[in-house]
Amino acid sequence: MNIIFRVDSSTQIGSGHLMRCLTLAEKLNCKEKIIFISRDLPGNISSLVLKKGFKLMLLKNEDLDLNLRGYEKWLTVRQEQDAKETIEAIKNLNLDLLIVDSYAIDEKWENLIRPYVKRIMVIDDLANRKHDCDILLDQNFYLNGQNRYEELIRKDCKLLLGPEFVLLRDEFYEERNEKRNYFSEIKNIFIFFGGSDLTNDTMKTLKAIFLLKSCNLKVNVVVGNSNIYKKEIEMFCNEYCWITYYCQVDNIAELMSQADLAIGAGGTATWERCYLGLPTIVISVAENQRQLALDAHKIGIIKYLGSSDNVSVNDIFEAITYFISNKVEYYKVKSKITELVKKWKKRIIKNYCY
Repeated sequence: MNIIFRVDSSTQIGSGHLMRCLTLAEKLNCKEKIIFISRDLPGNISSLVLKKGFKLMLLKNEDLDLNLRGYEKWLTVRQEQDAKETIEAIKNLNLDLLIVDSYAIDEKWENLIRPYVKRIMVIDDLANRKHDCDILLDQNFYLNGQNRYEELIRKDCKLLLGPEFVLLRDEFYEERNEKRNYFSEIKNIFIFFGGSDLTNDTMKTLKAIFLLKSCNLKVNVVVGNSNIYKKEIEMFCNEYCWITYYCQVDNIAELMSQADLAIGAGGTATWERCYLGLPTIVISVAENQRQLALDAHKIGIIKYLGSSDNVSVNDIFEAITYFISNKVEYYKVKSKITELVKKWKKRIIKNYCY
């Protein structure tokens, strides 16, 4: 199969879209026939595509004042222009499958691309716009998950919905420990708020942990290369021997598996932590993370504090203290996570083939 991924990363977008596409690309096991098309946006991590051994085509960053609204701002051009540039790149490639992962793209873009590709797959989790696609993947859990796309896709579109289709990298399968100590105490805390963390919730969380005044804790902090606060965070971490700072790591699953409690953002990381059986305090750092976090909180697999702009250092401090002092609630979350993983791990995307 000849496959194209159309996906971007940047300081504004973050790295999550590109990372999950790279995960899927590696699962497809046809590296020489896969090409990534990405726009050369500020703070992008497109070089990782080349590092992983895939071909990369970069679209020019126009950065024009077009009065673009909503997520379309992330493209720096209108959808029609982006489609035109993409068509120019793919028109002679005889494509079997085009995979799109962008909140800025909808059926307008897909309609223009349709004549140049046999099938279109969309990765989405917003369910806020129509798509012209043959396959739609939404790997997140929602209480009304089965109905969210009813009016947004073609009737013959194949839906892959829920965490059983989550795009997990191989490192998470390798680190999954079925014999993990179920009744372990909280001695190791893991902090990660995504590749860019524009709201700087990493620093907010570090200040909350400092209020615990406990040297018995070990804290691992991970940030991405595109994090504009990374120097400030590194300096803070280096002042304390019990806090370890990491930037753009390749062993994040290993660090998660060592932890007893995580504090981080929503999105794909929710399912990475669940798969490793790790209870988490979640703060949503983007609009698209809120509903997922709310619904996951309602079924008891995370502790959701709210949106970043409404969560204080003291709120995080109180949530950590609650879990440390209330073992019954801590174990209850662990139990809920275990139940969920048992339901979907056998159908997980590792064994999925197109």
